[in-house]
Amino acid sequence: MTFPNPDPTPDDVWTLRNAVEGTQIFGGIGSGKTSGSGATLAKKYLSCGFGGLVLTVKTDEKDTWVEYCKATNRLDDLCILEPDGDYSFDFLDYELNRAGDGAGLTDNIVNVLKTVINASLMESGRQNEAFWEDAMDMLLFNTIDLCALTYGELRINHLNNVVHSLPQDLSSVETPSDGARSEFAQFLNQTKDAIGHRIENRRKLSLKDDPYKDYNIKRDPEAVLYRRIEDYFLKDFPGLSDRTRSVIEHSFWGLLFRLMREPVNSLLCSRNPNLSPEDSLKGKIILLNLPVKLYDKVGRDAQVLFKFIWQRAMERRTITDQSKPVFLWADEAQNFLHSHDIDYQATARSSRVCTVYITQNLPNYFAHMGGHSSEHKVKSFLGTMGTKIFHANADMDTNKYAADLIGKQVQWQANESMQIAGKMSMSEGQSEHRDFIIQPENFTMMRTGGNINDLTVDARIHRQGLPWFSTTRNDRKISFKQE
Repeated sequence: MTFPNPDPTPDDVWTLRNAVEGTQIFGGIGSGKTSGSGATLAKKYLSCGFGGLVLTVKTDEKDTWVEYCKATNRLDDLCILEPDGDYSFDFLDYELNRAGDGAGLTDNIVNVLKTVINASLMESGRQNEAFWEDAMDMLLFNTIDLCALTYGELRINHLNNVVHSLPQDLSSVETPSDGARSEFAQFLNQTKDAIGHRIENRRKLSLKDDPYKDYNIKRDPEAVLYRRIEDYFLKDFPGLSDRTRSVIEHSFWGLLFRLMREPVNSLLCSRNPNLSPEDSLKGKIILLNLPVKLYDKVGRDAQVLFKFIWQRAMERRTITDQSKPVFLWADEAQNFLHSHDIDYQATARSSRVCTVYITQNLPNYFAHMGGHSSEHKVKSFLGTMGTKIFHANADMDTNKYAADLIGKQVQWQANESMQIAGKMSMSEGQSEHRDFIIQPENFTMMRTGGNINDLTVDARIHRQGLPWFSTTRNDRKISFKQE
């Protein structure tokens, strides 16, 4: 792919290798980042027949991608997951029954739920507290296993039933005044009855195979699992501090509450799903039309959940010479970051995933990853993106980052001195010093498109690896025509 250039150079080619190494686009408000480099990349990926996943923040992004698909003859491949639409997904059923290793494991379902919860807590930094992590893991594992034992399947309302009946202390399991069983105790009885019936059936089958064999009920896998779950909920969980228990309960409740509400419940917890992440491998473009500006936290959580499941599906696929790349697209990408993004992006190249993240500036990422104390996380994440495109920007942190990335070079600076001590003397010379190749303030003066700039958007692109032919450096200026 040859980017536009005021002085086109055929050797300045941005390749598929660059695309699968990831692209980060920066640009201030009105800089033309979406209508410039963003639109160019989107149409190129669509023209090449790539499938992908598009996340949305603004309400007009659906219309934008419909136009992209029309312009590239890909409208038939666009699958829009939206309220009252034609598509739906069931993430729990998908994780339980999908093909491949790891399907049905409680660990994988826990990982999905915890990733979404942590993404909501990234700003506070609480997801890095080891004790809180362990407490959340134990609650998720035991709740999911208990539901599976009781119902034989896993639904969001089942998880909600358990979480809302949890005992807060040992005394709440029994009600001393009238001896009535608590809601949670009744739930445990229901579980024991369900397990008992299944164990009895297994015992009868065992006796049928060997009449003299003594079936050890205590060693039955479901019986062992139930005892562990009962110990957790009746001993360990009530023993947690009020603060820890409150944090993990309300974090879990909050996610379940959002997943049970419409339109998310019908879209991501459907009884009749007709969409899966693997559709992207067949050339489908999955667009999640739950824009954060309209649906706020509900829209964000739903899209982070689908994004994480989609990312893992792309990593699982077997790559061959015929495997076509796919793309992951997020404008205002700071809204969709989660704790596994760094690890995922580090291996995206081998999975042939072309990630494109667009945001205004570095502080956006800092704010969504725990404030400035998370600078090393943000820099680590950006280090996994092989291409950076910088549009006009008034944020000096971002401009300084761009200037540092492009680098410095030796420059000669003229200097002169004058002395007056009875008579005047002057001297001239030069001194050597290192300075930015591109000064940070230069990023404030790029053209931002519109009629005043003849619909031209300027940017500077930096890629890792081979330098550009026209500059013999890893950066060069590029320009885009808005349509």
